[in-house]
Amino acid sequence: MALQPSLRPLLIAGTFDAPHTLDIFLDYVCPFSAKLALAIDNVLVPLLGPGGRYHGKVKVIFRPQVQPWHASSTFVHEAGLAVAHVAPESFWPFSLALFKRQGEYFDIPTSTLTPLQIREKLVALAGEVIAVPSNAAGKFADLLLLKSSPNGGTAVTDDLKYTIKFSRQNGIHVSPTVLWDGLVANEISSSWGEQEWSDFFLAKVEI
Repeated sequence: MALQPSLRPLLIAGTFDAPHTLDIFLDYVCPFSAKLALAIDNVLVPLLGPGGRYHGKVKVIFRPQVQPWHASSTFVHEAGLAVAHVAPESFWPFSLALFKRQGEYFDIPTSTLTPLQIREKLVALAGEVIAVPSNAAGKFADLLLLKSSPNGGTAVTDDLKYTIKFSRQNGIHVSPTVLWDGLVANEISSSWGEQEWSDFFLAKVEI
C-alpha cells in the first residue's frame, strides 16, 4: 500500500519497491503490539534487510492504530509521528523505546497527568533516542505544542487524522492487525517467531 510523503519513515523493514506489503497496525500502549514490535525487529528486519532471504521481496509499513479507550493513545502516536518528521531514521528506534516503556503510558500511570505532562514525558524519551540532528529534540517538542486556535491540535494532527482515516476505511478495529497485500491476515499472531514467519513467507513469496 502507498504512503503519503510525510509518512515514508513508517516503512520500517524492506524496500519501497518490494512487490509484497505487510501493513502492521500497532498501538504503542497495547501489550500485544509491543510483543509483535519486538518480533518485527528481531525477525522481520533481518529477513527483509540487505542479505536477508526476502530482501527486495517484502516491505513492512507501521500503521499507527490509535485506540481511544486508552486515553494516552493519541499522545503517544502524536509523538511517533513527530519523530518521523524531525528525525526519520529515529522513528523505529523511538517506537521500540516507547514499546519497551509503554507501561509508563498505561491508563493508571497517566490518569493523574495532564496532557502537557504526558507530552513532556514523551519529549524526554525522544531526547534519549534522537541523536542527530542536534536540534531534533527541540523541533520534536515544538511539533507537540498546541496551536494558537482553541481547537486546532498540533503540527502533526493532520498526519494523525490521515492514519486514523486509513484504519477506519480498512475496518481495522484492534491492534495488532496485519494486512498482507491489502487483505487481513488473521493467521498472523503476535506470538509468532522466526519459524512461523519463515513458513508464512515460504508459502506467499516467490524467490
